[in-house]
Amino acid sequence: LSDPFSDTARSHRRMAGSTRAAMFPLLALALLGAASAALAPTAMPTTTAAGLTLVPASRNLQALPRLTPLPALPALRGGAAGSPNRVAILTAGGLAPCLSSAIGFLIEEYTMYDPSIEIICFVGGYKGLLKGEYLTVGAEERRMASVLTHHGGSSIGNSRVKLTNAKDCVKRGLVQEGEDPQKVAADMLVKLGIDVLHTIGGDDTNTAAADLAAYLRKNDYALTVVGLPKTIDNDVYPIRLSLGAKTAAEQGALFFRNVVNEHSSSPRMLIVHEVMGRHCGWLTAATAASYRKKLKTENMIPGLGLNSDQLDVHGIYIPEMTVDLEAEGKRLRAIMDKHDCVNLFISEGAGVDDIIKRMEAAGQEVPRDAFGHPKLDLVNPGKYFAEQIGKEIGAEKTMVQKSGYFARASAPNEEDLALIKDCVLKAVECAILKQGGVVGHDEDTENNELRACEFERIAGGKPFNIEEGWFKAMLAEINQPFTAQAKSH
Repeated sequence: LSDPFSDTARSHRRMAGSTRAAMFPLLALALLGAASAALAPTAMPTTTAAGLTLVPASRNLQALPRLTPLPALPALRGGAAGSPNRVAILTAGGLAPCLSSAIGFLIEEYTMYDPSIEIICFVGGYKGLLKGEYLTVGAEERRMASVLTHHGGSSIGNSRVKLTNAKDCVKRGLVQEGEDPQKVAADMLVKLGIDVLHTIGGDDTNTAAADLAAYLRKNDYALTVVGLPKTIDNDVYPIRLSLGAKTAAEQGALFFRNVVNEHSSSPRMLIVHEVMGRHCGWLTAATAASYRKKLKTENMIPGLGLNSDQLDVHGIYIPEMTVDLEAEGKRLRAIMDKHDCVNLFISEGAGVDDIIKRMEAAGQEVPRDAFGHPKLDLVNPGKYFAEQIGKEIGAEKTMVQKSGYFARASAPNEEDLALIKDCVLKAVECAILKQGGVVGHDEDTENNELRACEFERIAGGKPFNIEEGWFKAMLAEINQPFTAQAKSH
């Protein structure tokens, strides 16, 4: 089974390498100019091709040459004049292993580019924007910003606030009755003199920011919005790989590696591992692939009961595939009879439509969030599958374990850190050039170009491509039939 992330990893490493390689000749020119100026008999200032003014000192060793940026980084990156005066950052939606890191990298990058640019961070996402609650990034915070790159969660806090849902905003005390939340947010950005807004979130977060920018443009206020795609579901069009998704898959695998040992606590045990993914099964599939890849490296002692067959994944159910419960029940019962346990990986969105129909038919109200999405923790697909399949396979004990909160709150792994860093570099470049959009590898370009994807192209609910070779190979290895695409996808 091949690594499902290898092409992506190579792609963004190539892009990062080419970007940095293009910078080196200009840096070399700047350094060479500095050295030449230090040895020159006169002390006349010179300007390099990189846009740096070199102010040479005398040949006295106590006065070394210094570089004065004029501006340095725009020249090095092909930028233009007109730097922002004040930049704001906010994170919103659910957590992902990229939020704090992205904040830290943004602060570092702006500080290197021009430390005179003011940076503020809204506390609690759009809630903080509506209430005017923010943190000012001072000298100490800039110096320590790299610490954030090693932490999970969001240091400045998230919230689920939809600016177009006035009723919910009033209910939560974020705006007054009769106020338009979008106008309140726009007025706050104008009041604070924000030139650039960086939103780190999913499609709802970034499209809300785009709507704000459009609203302000109509009122003659220029705001550049540059978003970063945060979602562990990896379901944002047209972004190839969203920030934090790879780490979440790795952490979900780590979570289940401990949980799976519960099979030895009871005979005929059914363990259901519920993985986040409302409409997209990528995370469930990737978590199973990561888990099985690690499992294959472990030593076993079948003679003492330590058998990889008992620890393996026996079924993977995602929203993009139909599930024949009767047929799967027969297949899984044979596994239960042979190995005394069954382990299933299920997307939290698998079977949701069927569950909702059953709830509504029974006259039950379906709980929903501010965006109108069903609250999956209350709909509980994992419990539904456990009950249905548990009966079919004669399970004596059933356990449902959810790795979502464990996985999404993690600090990013090395691969995600590299991706986050590359995207932040591009995000700051786009902000300087006043190019709005959501930064990521654009699947609609020939070579998955890292760029600011236009807001009108950003949408959630991108399904996982079940025709991926690595996924079909994994199903074949666990002897699970490859079923047709679900109608809703």
